[in-house]
Amino acid sequence: MAQTTPNHTLTVSGWAAHDPSGNITPYTFKRRENGVNDVTIEILYCGICHTDLHQVRNDWGTTMYPVVPGHEITGIITKVGSNVSNFKVGDRAGVGCLAASCLNCEYCNDGQENYCDQLQFTYNGIFWDGSITYGGYSKFLVADHRFVVHVPESLPMDAAAPLLCAGITVFTPLKDNNLLDCAGEKNRDSWSWSTSPSKEKEAKERLGADDFIISTNSEQMQSKRRTLDFILDTVSAEHSLGPTLELLKVNGTLVIVGAPEKPLELPSFPLIFGKRAVKGCIIGGIKETQEMLDVCGKHNITCEIEVVTPDQINEAFVRLSKNDVKYRFVIDIAGKSFKSIEVFCSGAYSVPPSNFLATCCPICFCCYLQICALFKHIDM
Repeated sequence: MAQTTPNHTLTVSGWAAHDPSGNITPYTFKRRENGVNDVTIEILYCGICHTDLHQVRNDWGTTMYPVVPGHEITGIITKVGSNVSNFKVGDRAGVGCLAASCLNCEYCNDGQENYCDQLQFTYNGIFWDGSITYGGYSKFLVADHRFVVHVPESLPMDAAAPLLCAGITVFTPLKDNNLLDCAGEKNRDSWSWSTSPSKEKEAKERLGADDFIISTNSEQMQSKRRTLDFILDTVSAEHSLGPTLELLKVNGTLVIVGAPEKPLELPSFPLIFGKRAVKGCIIGGIKETQEMLDVCGKHNITCEIEVVTPDQINEAFVRLSKNDVKYRFVIDIAGKSFKSIEVFCSGAYSVPPSNFLATCCPICFCCYLQICALFKHIDM
């Protein structure tokens, strides 16, 4: 498979892994020229997703080395193609997980490019020209404008970066299950579930969770049996779904957005004795991603981050693997770091809008933070 094509004449500096050790080193490579449908983006910030860790270590067996990770990208547009009318030079732009799709199938026509059979990702994918895609751990990116979104002026570029993956990953299943439509209801509760007791205080006092469950505590788990309508499972580590399913009411729904490297255990009895449903969800389409960003811009919702420099990526990976981050690393690609303001909804807010449980390993607590932030407003 070609890594570049004759059209790849632009030299770019970045950072890549070259083998399953996952060690990130400086890497110079080529990107394509800005085409008629493309925009060129000077990358300012790129979030470190747990997917990056899986990919650089080839945990899923699909990595094409060298791999330049990064699909939580924010930056400034420096060039636009002749067919591009929705962006101009100087615009604040974001790129998430999607780099290409067929644009013609029923899913693409319905704004669900993320389920297209020909979907290709921002890195470790194969673009239309046959080249391997390289991600946001680099100085600039050339992207098809149909897979680029506007970053609202009200959002800081560094703390907005994780919204392009973590944010849309939780926004889509909540929207699909009508949980964003019932904001303001006073008889709804939001719970958090984690293996880390140390997160209880912050989950309740800062993020507004009504209850906190330690998943390794069998008594707590049993006491919550058949109490929940909806569970959003963001865990990226191997775990059994059986105990989780027992928490759902009859007709309850469990949506999985985490991607462990090993298959999950799914016992049949909790399903058939509760008429429960297990679903999966992967990010969201471009239109929905823009909708999510607009909601976040309106209500000042971002992610709580720790900014690192490119020479600290390997250290960040080690800390990420040890759950040592609150709650998302973001790489200062352009060297223009500034102190981020942690912004959540600043006005009056309602009780979180549904009986649901966000199950989060410490690595994915960022996703729960997004959920709580999305629920701290009254009107959509």
